[in-house]
Amino acid sequence: MAVKIRLQRHGKKGKPFYWVVAADARSKRDGRYLEKLGTYNPNTNPATIDLNIDHAVQWLHNGAQPTDTARAILSYKGVLLKHHLDGGVRKGALTQEQADAKFAAWLEEKVGKVDAKKDNLSKAKADAKAKALAAEKAVNEKRANAAAEAEAAAKAEAEAAENAAAAEEVATEAAAEEPAADEATEETQA
Repeated sequence: MAVKIRLQRHGKKGKPFYWVVAADARSKRDGRYLEKLGTYNPNTNPATIDLNIDHAVQWLHNGAQPTDTARAILSYKGVLLKHHLDGGVRKGALTQEQADAKFAAWLEEKVGKVDAKKDNLSKAKADAKAKALAAEKAVNEKRANAAAEAEAAAKAEAEAAENAAAAEEVATEAAAEEPAADEATEETQA
């Protein structure tokens, strides 16, 4: 029986979620499997992979062949490296302690890279949010300035109209006073 390590699709339409399984090569994609090795969620950034490394390595030792995508996932989690180091231990090139130390160092480095990516993503998100806030503040400031200018223009128009009305009143009062002054001059002349 040929055993493959492959993905089984779960989840709803447009939101895939996969199980990493060891299954008979003749069974359907989402059909019977021999053992569930872990899960893979590509919907998150970075993708979430939960894998039982020891069971996956055991299946590789027993001759299971991973599909291309499963091989990429196994490589990402270090299963293929652990399988390779175990081969070196079986051949006598390494001791188990040396292999474990190499694998632990690789895992530490990998965790550092993943954390750095998460930090960069969160920093980029925060920067984008700050830029959007700054742009919104600029738009609000322009809107407030335009409203203040419009209010000042309306006040200036109102003052100009008021001054014009006052000037007109003064002119009418002056016109009314001129005949009275003319009458007073006539009285003094008579």
